[in-house]
Amino acid sequence: MQKIGLMLVVLMVVTGVAYAKGYEVSKQAGSYTVAVKMDKNPPIVGSNGIAITVKDASGKAVTDAKVSLEYGMPAMPGMPAMHYKAQTALKGESYVGTVDFSMSGAWSLNIRIARGGKTDTLKLNVDVR
Repeated sequence: MQKIGLMLVVLMVVTGVAYAKGYEVSKQAGSYTVAVKMDKNPPIVGSNGIAITVKDASGKAVTDAKVSLEYGMPAMPGMPAMHYKAQTALKGESYVGTVDFSMSGAWSLNIRIARGGKTDTLKLNVDVR
């Protein structure tokens, strides 16, 4: 009986890990609704996949914008500020890329959406573990 209980616990843990959701947030940037998804939740030190979906006011996916991503960490005692850029490429209806965090802590993400001569910016903070 104990073996069956132990097997059920192990099965629940494995199933939970297999279906764990990544980091997701949706916010406004000007007239756009921007959904940001990272493949890990919480984001981790190292490589994290990111997908940025931009929708206009009518809810239609925007696929003709230039989406750029900058991320960084402010200066701390004994450490200079860190600033990085990540390339994004349109894949389907999302702009995808990779964010490579070099250490744990609070990081800022700045997403810029350039379209039709206008640029809107979305700022997010993530806690990297």
